[in-house]
Amino acid sequence: MPIPLSPSACLVRALTGAALALFSAVAAAAGAKAYVGNFKDSTVSVVDTQAGAVIKTIAVAAGPHGMATSPDGRFVYVTGEASSSMSVIDTGSDTVARTVEVGATPHGVAMLPDGRTILVGVYGADRVAFVDTASGSVVATVPVAKPHTIAVRPDGKVAYVASQEPGQFGLVVVDLARRAVTRRIELDKPPRDPEFSHDGRFLYVTSAGVNALRVIDAASDRTVAEIATGASPHIGKWFAGAAVGTVVVQGPGELLLFDPSSQAVLRSVAVGRQPHWMASDGKTVWVTNEGSNDVTAVDLASGRTATIAVGNAPRKIVVQPAAAKAASAGGSVAIANFAFVPAALTVDAGSTVTWRNDDGAPHALAFADGSAASDLLLPGQSFVKTFAGAGRFDYACSVHPYMRGTITVRP
Repeated sequence: MPIPLSPSACLVRALTGAALALFSAVAAAAGAKAYVGNFKDSTVSVVDTQAGAVIKTIAVAAGPHGMATSPDGRFVYVTGEASSSMSVIDTGSDTVARTVEVGATPHGVAMLPDGRTILVGVYGADRVAFVDTASGSVVATVPVAKPHTIAVRPDGKVAYVASQEPGQFGLVVVDLARRAVTRRIELDKPPRDPEFSHDGRFLYVTSAGVNALRVIDAASDRTVAEIATGASPHIGKWFAGAAVGTVVVQGPGELLLFDPSSQAVLRSVAVGRQPHWMASDGKTVWVTNEGSNDVTAVDLASGRTATIAVGNAPRKIVVQPAAAKAASAGGSVAIANFAFVPAALTVDAGSTVTWRNDDGAPHALAFADGSAASDLLLPGQSFVKTFAGAGRFDYACSVHPYMRGTITVRP
């Protein structure tokens, strides 16, 4: 069972001046904005993670449900469960830049690593929609009964869709290149949410009525562990940069921490009432609390917390990725698990981008515009390129052509 924090640590939950100072210090490393979907208000609260305050409220499609960011952090996508549309927020102006019609009762969304396509689970139409992010149009659909939430494997090859069809619960596996269902994993309870670990090795699955987080080996679809939780776990994930995995557990109102190697429970941290979702930069986890209309920031190293009020019934939350911070000063791309991370990066003209091979295999970069390619990069080696002028620069690994990325250079 989880080991609760000491009373002194729990006291930090009070929103005092000291707690605000902690929140600012903890979040300073992120230097980004958080976007919180307020289900009852049909709004998104924009949170300055350094100041610990809401800086803007944006009206979006009715009943905000699924949320995702573009890899470069420039856009946030929000589906409206009580509508047929998806709102696209420009994070530069924090206004709705576009509304995309996707079909009745859209639920979860998931961005593909290259940022060119976002998947939408259209619950009311029993299909997954492929939306082109450039044109804002639905370019393909795949039939899936009652699609709820979606997890895309970090290599961008497959997606696992939580299918809540009564009597036929399961995870439906979609080949993203072929845009076709390849197989399914049968479940005896309705799946709530699947999430891949940041390295793509594990799929973490929560199910209604199951007080445990199921751990599935992504290579074999075999369940390798079940991590016991309190009542009603909603989302479990191991975020990039985090030393521990985390689970939002609704019943006791806590964030459970586990060891991703042994799958052993480490401890739990009290958050707000009826927590729903989480986002993280690897150091801090932000948890939405639907029952107390606030967000709890949890410092993973110390377990200390701070709280900020948002709108009514906050559910989903996303935080701008680190690529958004690096846009003005260049950036870096890791080559790991046969993928470019991030697959889409935005920088200013004159910026330098560094690619580092953190994989176990050799890779090499080739650019679509014919500009100078890299030599073969062995594990641990890097390649540096300066982008003088504005434009979009697509590239791929010449050794593994299915590995693709994009650098967008702003004037």
